[in-house]
Amino acid sequence: MPKPVPRAPADSVTLYEKVIATIPEIERKGATMPYTSVNGNMFSLLTPDGTLALRLPSPEREEFLKRHDTKLCEQYGVVMKEYVRVPRALLQNTRELSKVLALSYRYACSLKAKPTTRKPKAKPGAKTPSARRAK
Repeated sequence: MPKPVPRAPADSVTLYEKVIATIPEIERKGATMPYTSVNGNMFSLLTPDGTLALRLPSPEREEFLKRHDTKLCEQYGVVMKEYVRVPRALLQNTRELSKVLALSYRYACSLKAKPTTRKPKAKPGAKTPSARRAK
């Protein structure tokens, strides 16, 4: 079965991965909808149309919106109140964008961790519930 590919344009995915690579602690997630998160808090995402959205704290968010003449991100008809739309020109400027991404990452690290919804992986050699019942 072929590996899923992002719905965003390939050039946007390449630019997104390039800026993520500037901060080694950040790992890109999401096969078809690329995003980053820390402690269960998402702080960046690449929309299907190739727009990068970054989560920023309030004062910096307002300053970013004015400085870059952009607006809050909207997905599926819902405004994402903490996420700004990154203009294409800034997405292409890895050096400048990495500073904003670092700010977004620090903000996400400061948020309360969300509990995981994934089931824990079985430890090697651990017996599964069905194996325990079989005895």
